Amino acid sequence: MKKKFLALLLTSTMVLTSVVFAGCSGKAEGDGDSKTSKDVPNIGITIYKYDDNFMSFVRRSIEKAATDKAEVSMNDSQNDQAKQTEQVDTLIAKGVKALAINLVDPKAAPTIIDKAKAAKLPVIFFNKEPEESAMKSYDKTWYVGTDSSQSGVLQGELIVEAWNTNKDKWDKNKDGKIQYVLLKGEPGHPDAEARTKYAVETIKGKGIEVEELAIDTAMWDSAKGTDKMDAWISKFGDKIEFVICNNDAMALGALSSVQKAGYNNGGDKFMPIVGVDAIPDALTKIKEGQMVGSILNDAKNQGAATVQVAINAANGKDPLDGTEWKLDDKKAVRVPYVKITKENVKVAEDTYAQ
Repeated sequence: MKKKFLALLLTSTMVLTSVVFAGCSGKAEGDGDSKTSKDVPNIGITIYKYDDNFMSFVRRSIEKAATDKAEVSMNDSQNDQAKQTEQVDTLIAKGVKALAINLVDPKAAPTIIDKAKAAKLPVIFFNKEPEESAMKSYDKTWYVGTDSSQSGVLQGELIVEAWNTNKDKWDKNKDGKIQYVLLKGEPGHPDAEARTKYAVETIKGKGIEVEELAIDTAMWDSAKGTDKMDAWISKFGDKIEFVICNNDAMALGALSSVQKAGYNNGGDKFMPIVGVDAIPDALTKIKEGQMVGSILNDAKNQGAATVQVAINAANGKDPLDGTEWKLDDKKAVRVPYVKITKENVKVAEDTYAQ
């Protein structure tokens, strides 16, 4: 009798426990305020390399914009296109609902598009723009970035404005020309080519003659920028009247070099330097008067727009649904550049405020 009673008690306890746990589980599953992984799409993302100064800020913006709106599977491609292509294969196999790709090599876009197309996934390229023919090859492909030529035009305008204000001090040989050196980004990269071309053409278009003393690539890298500038200072010295850089990382490298040579330390010797991106380290140097200026490449809005377009595409909506953005005739969202000098540096600082 005692055994039967214990068995009955145990059975009753198990039934009661099952009811209690079933009730708790049902409440959690039915809670409309709860965000589970099933409520938001998983976006597969690759960054061409994490240690790129500018892309580190884009990555931070992506992570913030995705909070509570999407899961992100983020990858560092380490400037290796083969690695990035493998990462895309892995992301597709994991079942992501959309791809957001910062290409290592823009020429690899057709390969990525073929993979996305086979998996019936939308793909959003950002920061490095594929060729127009690639963009047109798949209806679920979009781009988020900038108009590369605009950054060159604005940098040229910034140089002209600064030169006209300081010509008496900066035109060292009094010939009316700007003798310049130019640190270029990755050869063949659309931004590097456009920034180089349009910065110089804009200066000429404003009626100022120029003389190129030297031009070479520093691959967007600060240390390489220092090395190139060391060699140019050794060769040209005070003949250099302007240092034009395709990005701020190289500009900061150039600044390090000229300061070692006794320039831009607060004394009479000054060598004007301009960059592109307006990253925080460069903004500090602009405020301190060690750099002339930069062109704001809006990392915050590039990251946010990439996430917004990717989420909409993953959910089968119009890519611009609920956003402020517009598409141009190349299926691209263009985030505008802004000229930044000491006078309006706060404009750039505000884009990094959290």
